[in-house]
Amino acid sequence: VASDRAVASPRAAFSARARRVAPRVATIRPPSAMAQSDAVSVAGRPNSIDELDMERGACVLAPKYSATLVRARALDGPGETVKTLARGVEIVTAAGVFVSGLVLDNFRRTEDVVSRSEQLRVLLAELGPSFVKAGQVLANRPDIVRADYMEQLTKLQDDVPPFPNSKAFDIMEQELGRPISEVYSEISSEPIAAASLGQVYRGRLRATGEEVAIKVQRPGIEPIIYRDLVLFRALAAFVNQVSMRRLGCNAQLIVDEFGEKLLEELDYVQEGRNLAEFYNNFDGDPVVKIPKFYPQASGARMLTMEWIDGVRCTDPAGIRAAGVDVDNFIRVGVMSGLRQLLEFGLFHGDPHPGNIFALKDGRIAYVDFGNVAQLSQKNKEVLIDAVVHAVNEDYDAMAGDFIRLGFLSPGTDVRPIVPALESIWQDARTASLSNFNFRTVTAAFNELVYQYPIRIPERFSLVIRSLLTQEGICMTLKPEFRFLEVAYPYVAKRLLTDRDARLRERLIQVLFKQGKFQWTRLENLVELAQEGAGELDLTDTVSDGAQLLVTDETLRTQLILALTEDDRLHVDEVARLLRVLQGGVKVDRLAQTATTDGPAFLRKMALSWSESVLRPRT
Repeated sequence: VASDRAVASPRAAFSARARRVAPRVATIRPPSAMAQSDAVSVAGRPNSIDELDMERGACVLAPKYSATLVRARALDGPGETVKTLARGVEIVTAAGVFVSGLVLDNFRRTEDVVSRSEQLRVLLAELGPSFVKAGQVLANRPDIVRADYMEQLTKLQDDVPPFPNSKAFDIMEQELGRPISEVYSEISSEPIAAASLGQVYRGRLRATGEEVAIKVQRPGIEPIIYRDLVLFRALAAFVNQVSMRRLGCNAQLIVDEFGEKLLEELDYVQEGRNLAEFYNNFDGDPVVKIPKFYPQASGARMLTMEWIDGVRCTDPAGIRAAGVDVDNFIRVGVMSGLRQLLEFGLFHGDPHPGNIFALKDGRIAYVDFGNVAQLSQKNKEVLIDAVVHAVNEDYDAMAGDFIRLGFLSPGTDVRPIVPALESIWQDARTASLSNFNFRTVTAAFNELVYQYPIRIPERFSLVIRSLLTQEGICMTLKPEFRFLEVAYPYVAKRLLTDRDARLRERLIQVLFKQGKFQWTRLENLVELAQEGAGELDLTDTVSDGAQLLVTDETLRTQLILALTEDDRLHVDEVARLLRVLQGGVKVDRLAQTATTDGPAFLRKMALSWSESVLRPRT
């Protein structure tokens, strides 16, 4: 959590008045609470999802999953064991038919990738919700699935026939503990939408008259999920040695990650917490709408939230008919996604068109918070480091970031990967923004995954999926849209204006390369930030920078060297920078800040001067 207290590093004083970030509550599993796992440990890789979470610093939203618990639930007595075995026979039979087709294609040496990948998609849909979810996850796992099959898996839909209304209303009354009519004055007779894990009704609260959406869990879904997870894990144990040798990834660990996310989606209590936290994060935001959560009308198998009356985000004609500017809607959508990822660390893991709406006032609205992922502060910092290293073309450090994020095992020799990273990023840097998008980077990274022992942690798979889905939505609304044209200004503006100590430190890293100040880099950052909508106010940045220059001798020396580099005064560079900054600095605010903070500033300057005078000379 950022703090406005003084910190040890002199450069961290750049954010001496860094804004406070509200503390976020998350659960890190203590070692004593770790579930036992029979996953195989190979080449130093973690042998359970718990160890992986601890290693990569990921925050666990709700530690509901454990391999032991899942096995106990799926094999709880003879009846459940028989059902699990019967389900296994069903899965093996269906998989056998598909594999037989692959073997036949191999024998004929005429594999029809299109028809086989489509057959796989249909097969997964027929096998039920666990397999639909698994297919959606695999669609973003280039470390496991070939690119041609991934394309078909992205088409997997979660639409299924609704279950009987009588069962849904029974569940509501059981969870509410009273008749439905006492809580809702109105409720739709049929579901508005149905999916594999639940369905949604439209109603109105009797107490307040507010219109709400009521989400009800599909009855009997949990036992099916537990059976499938046990069978997935048994299959993973069978192929684990092969997957480690050929793909460099632990198959059981992948199942554990998948199981954890799937059980989170079944946990409506946790979804309510996710919804409440999203609501708090965007409370008062002028461009983002998060529905209100009603805990008094929710339970373990039902959830009530504010009804969102908007236009589906992939309907450009409908959005324009509602009087919404499509370009502005795209921009606020991308920026809200980046804020979730880089600012809050809590992001929507499934932003498909059915979960995002355009409101008549131009705001973007999100619904369905069952699939939510959280990045720890450590992960967010490493992501920012990776961006900084990319800007600075420090590819050795970028390879090290892969280890810190869990993409590579600790101790991996990254030297062979460095040239490949350089090649990808050089291609990205030479491409114009009009011809370059996030999918381009992902496609290049997919090739890297096949060449090196890289595995994609589940939460970062969700990050990739989230960004790709959002980019796809934007390109549906505007085919010529390029994600980076909106993303770059946001990141640049945040680096320049956010007073968080960590971002201030990274801004300095960006502006200096091998001890030399990068004039062009600063100009580009300011110009990029100015491309974003809204006024760019650099007053605080200039104020903090001036204070830092006075109190930090090393930085002051570097800047003096930058001004006199190559035996000349860099007057032209300073003049260009001042032209770029024109209008971005409020002189009256700067004077007011100097007056208000003057005594504290003079004290810092005196302390810095005394330390430099009294410091022992070596």
